[in-house]
Amino acid sequence: MTLRHILVAALLAGPPAAAASAQPQGARPQRPELFEALVRCRAIAADAERLQCFDRAAASLQEAAERRDLVVVDRQQVRESRRRLFGLPLPRLPIFGGGDDDDDAEEIRSIESEVASAYQHGNGQWVVRLEDGSTWVQTDDNIIAGRPRAGQPVRVTRAALGTYMMRVNGQPGVRVRRQL
Repeated sequence: MTLRHILVAALLAGPPAAAASAQPQGARPQRPELFEALVRCRAIAADAERLQCFDRAAASLQEAAERRDLVVVDRQQVRESRRRLFGLPLPRLPIFGGGDDDDDAEEIRSIESEVASAYQHGNGQWVVRLEDGSTWVQTDDNIIAGRPRAGQPVRVTRAALGTYMMRVNGQPGVRVRRQL
């Protein structure tokens, strides 16, 4: 799933996200009506009617998925999306797991990768592209003693006040921001 797909899915989730923000703190976000219709089928006692209900609900879900009105992702896909979007200033949306009770436990606090390429701006600050495709730009004047080289390990960690620290090849950290 590319960043474009994730952003499209986030835009499609706009109305439920707005509804979720109107809910009391700690309340679960409202589930899509198509899903609720499928769940309601379980309450039908007669086998033939229940099967018809499931068939209708499943067909509606499939049509919505084919039209891309509904996107189904599992928790692992949400975690991977969060990891790929680490460092980008995104709103907390239910599609990325925002609002879950266990949200803080699953929050990504750092990523580890390797340098794919690096170069210095004219002002001496580094721009480092990681193997995962993310690009990080140095924002402070600290010196990276050893030039970042392809294949060296990198760790980017959340720091105070929404900032990030990057350590290349075990060297002291420098402040960075994620570049789009």
